[in-house]
Amino acid sequence: MTSIKHDSRQAERAIPNGGVSFWYSSTEIPAYRAPLPGDLEADICIVGAGFTGLWTAYYLKREQPDLRIVILEKEFAGFGASGRNGGWLSSELAGSRSAYASTHGHQGVVDLLRAMRGAVDEVIEVARAENIDADIVKDGLLHVARNSAQLGRLQESLEYEKLWGAGADDFVLLSRAELDARIVVEGSRGATYSPHCARVQPAKLVRGLAAAVERLGVSIYEQTTVREIKPQTVHSDRGIVRAPIVLRCLEGFTPSIEGERRTWLPMNSSMIITDPLPESVMSQIGWASGELLGDAAHAYMYAQRTADNRIALGGRGIPYRYGSRTDDNGETQGWTIRALTDLLHGMFPAASDVPIAQAWSGVLGVPRDWCATIELDQETGLGTAGGYVGSGLTTTNLAGRTLADLVLRRDTELTRLPWVGRRVRPWEPEPLRWLGVQAMYTLYREADRREYERDLPGTSKIARFANKITGR
Repeated sequence: MTSIKHDSRQAERAIPNGGVSFWYSSTEIPAYRAPLPGDLEADICIVGAGFTGLWTAYYLKREQPDLRIVILEKEFAGFGASGRNGGWLSSELAGSRSAYASTHGHQGVVDLLRAMRGAVDEVIEVARAENIDADIVKDGLLHVARNSAQLGRLQESLEYEKLWGAGADDFVLLSRAELDARIVVEGSRGATYSPHCARVQPAKLVRGLAAAVERLGVSIYEQTTVREIKPQTVHSDRGIVRAPIVLRCLEGFTPSIEGERRTWLPMNSSMIITDPLPESVMSQIGWASGELLGDAAHAYMYAQRTADNRIALGGRGIPYRYGSRTDDNGETQGWTIRALTDLLHGMFPAASDVPIAQAWSGVLGVPRDWCATIELDQETGLGTAGGYVGSGLTTTNLAGRTLADLVLRRDTELTRLPWVGRRVRPWEPEPLRWLGVQAMYTLYREADRREYERDLPGTSKIARFANKITGR
């Protein structure tokens, strides 16, 4: 088979594109559960059967088994970002620490960071207790630098960790030789390492969690499209659900609900995955353990080595579609496949002749200030959680536990975390929203290009300007 390196157009035609994700293709697309049978009443109605909704239902049912909980899902449980992501069970915080600190101070952020690190182990423990085999290996996270500017940012990130404390001694800077002993990345200058991350096959995890939730007695209705959410009432194409508590857990699909078009922006992210790497390639790359791999570029990448020795690598394609539209089937553009493949081959030249097995994409939710939010209005019974900006695999667990405590009216350490009750202004109307996001990623890509080509000693002025106007 001809590789993309030699004939991109021929390879693109041959690569399976979309179909939700490779994570499902390598197992199976699950059969649909039954749709909502008509109007009904419940104690709690959750809209969205991704990780946030499933985790929330899981902890609510464990704490109060007699609750009547209904989950409504347009497609199938785990259809969205929950079954398409890069498989990073990471403690990386969704959003700016300074933004959280502005309302809850330094200690509030430290508490949130510690809670995130605890959530990594919580997910692993639940998977073990529920007999969910999701290829989980906790071998940590590497962020690699491939030019001087990136290395400088990694060094700054270590100082940043020390500033916030909360286990900063766990983060270390590796020399190129120390990185090579783990993973050989072409052109690397060094890397940072954190132990607070585990590799996951996300579709296996979300399917296992959905099954666990059903065993607890939660009703999951699929093939049910919710159009409108009101206090104590959810309107769908299959009927109306009435419940004192209604939780919107739609992340990047939030704009599909009437009145929520500007709440969270659906940001696109794309992935490719290789065929299994032969031993001759693995011997050159190393990567004998299960570390996750990222970089310090502005238009960043994320990667994992799968249980069957494939490399799955993702990054931004078309970052945003006009009018907050989404592509449900997960197809990604040819130029995005080429860009991700070029990046893969640039980092791992030994894998250049290994065919790409599949490409896909999905959307994540981005609030205007790039910080996650959890809230429940006790008067109206309306609640939500999301805006994870790409760091949702662990964050959804912590958010689900927090929502459960809020629903049960408990004053806990979780309900006092600084992301609870955050109010963020909406995104600008079109065409300003589309123009702004396109400009942002144009600037970041240009900044990355200059940092590589010129080996700038520090972060590009273009990127610094982009950070100021975007609030990142």
